[in-house]
Amino acid sequence: MTLHKLIVLAALIGVPQGIMAQDSPAPTENSIVVTAQRSGAPMWTIDTPTGTIILVGEIRAIPKTTPWQPDRLKDATAQASRVILGARPKISPGDVLRLMFSGSKFTKLPDKTVASEYLTPAQWARLSALGTAHEEDYARQSFLLTSFQMLRKELRFNRDTADDASDVVKEAAEDAKVTITRAATLRGEDIIDNLADAPPTAHIACLTAAMDAVEVGPDIVEQRGADWRRYDIPAVMANPLETALGQCWPWADETLGSELRTIWVDQITAAQTEPGVTLAVVPLRVLAETDGVLDRLSAQGLDIAGPAWK
Repeated sequence: MTLHKLIVLAALIGVPQGIMAQDSPAPTENSIVVTAQRSGAPMWTIDTPTGTIILVGEIRAIPKTTPWQPDRLKDATAQASRVILGARPKISPGDVLRLMFSGSKFTKLPDKTVASEYLTPAQWARLSALGTAHEEDYARQSFLLTSFQMLRKELRFNRDTADDASDVVKEAAEDAKVTITRAATLRGEDIIDNLADAPPTAHIACLTAAMDAVEVGPDIVEQRGADWRRYDIPAVMANPLETALGQCWPWADETLGSELRTIWVDQITAAQTEPGVTLAVVPLRVLAETDGVLDRLSAQGLDIAGPAWK
């Protein structure tokens, strides 16, 4: 007799179908970890007395040519107990108005000054040469805007990209009704004030790193993705594009960048008391940098399993 006929017969005589065919067993912590690892994204696991923490090291704007499997990360997310995602800015209508009415404060150098007044002669010569080559006038533009513009237009690092890990996990968690916690909610007013108060000199390191990346050329974009997929974390961190992004606001800001790093350590430390599987998507540069999250967690004596990060 076929299975279908047995189920029909059981229904007719009132036998609960659970006796005929048991539900699929609940996923184990280990099976969730294995599913997540099969996605190809670099990650680290921490076993706790009550569960497991999975730390997914995210780089943004992954090239479509990078062979990773986001669907497997979705499957792992759907089985997790909770998810932690990056800090989210809380932008009010008032914040939007402030940006609209003071936009030039963020896009231009202050008080009609020009770039050569802040840069060394060698730095200004490099920037001027790049401006000529790219048919752009960088003399009055803010250094932060110039940096991002060069990375976007000359390296095209945010073109033809695959889904970011945080977007994949957010969508899967919402679909599966898995609890999502944000590492922090940052007030838009604080973010705007932080950026507005920074002098032009605070962005020179960002500008220099961006010029380094542009001068190396666009091949570094795919190389960064390939090294991320190969779990060669030191190579990713040394990639000129990743270096430039890490040297720029907000990560390079002493106040905001330090706060973001501390928030992640606090969140992961708190997750050590939670039962089940916690899946967190953390910027790779925050995880793997010197004195970053992985270094600080390791200093707590935690046994961290995953790729070498230094």
